[in-house]
Amino acid sequence: MEAVEGFVEAEAKAISWKGGPGAEPASWRTQVVAERLRPLGRIADVEARFMRDHAGGTFKITLPSPLLFAQAGFRLDLGDGAYSSRAELIAHAASILADEAGQLAAEGVPYIQVDAPGYTRWADPQLAASSRATGIDMDELMRVAIAGDNRILEAARAGGAMTAVHCCRGNWMGRWLAEGGYDPIAEKLFTSLRCDRLLLEYDSPRAGGFGPLRFVPSNKVVVLGLITTKTGEMESRDQLLRRIDEASHILPLEQLALSTQCGFASTQVGNPLTHEQQWRKLELVASLAREVWP
Repeated sequence: MEAVEGFVEAEAKAISWKGGPGAEPASWRTQVVAERLRPLGRIADVEARFMRDHAGGTFKITLPSPLLFAQAGFRLDLGDGAYSSRAELIAHAASILADEAGQLAAEGVPYIQVDAPGYTRWADPQLAASSRATGIDMDELMRVAIAGDNRILEAARAGGAMTAVHCCRGNWMGRWLAEGGYDPIAEKLFTSLRCDRLLLEYDSPRAGGFGPLRFVPSNKVVVLGLITTKTGEMESRDQLLRRIDEASHILPLEQLALSTQCGFASTQVGNPLTHEQQWRKLELVASLAREVWP
């Protein structure tokens, strides 16, 4: 948002976060789209340059899915109606982000990820019903959103980068927005997104079972987000191995990988775990990966 004009600060619409030790404030400000988006310059070149200089190996740069802006930032009551519909906003944001993805890949960024937590709102029966009640055609919006994400992914792949899409259910102060398995969205989402990897949240029962993985094509790897970033409590190594084995009955091991379920911060507020706990979780990811995929 700092790299693109067109956003203004406004009162945020009420969001019902679930679980965790925190509580959302009575009101807060957020960024919404009030004018047509205009890039001021590059979006992620500073981050890419920093990672290239300091990572010492393969690194990832993430970009937001345009669906995020259509869900949280589309407000017809502001500005002069810069976009007539969520679909128009998604298409324009996708063109801006695809340009950035193409430039990042051409500059040697090896791995580009689209962060797309918005899809799981449609896997939550309550949130899906709320969207329908406002008149949103969810099937059409999903089609447009997937097309927008694919435009970004294809620009990255054309430049030689590996690509991924990350789906989670919200991550803020140890809390979450959505609940429900991938079943309602899996077939359309997993088959239509043109990425190399799908990073899927699977750290709690609210993410559902592994059954929807049957829709994953043979040319995609699923990164199982089995380790939570919402608390500092360490997962059982044996339990994680059992869950990986369970997933391998749906997809072969060569199509599976392991990660945390989301980022450790995701927002400036972050999550209730210490730096030391974060390192222990990363070490657990690495040691399990070496054991299961030697």
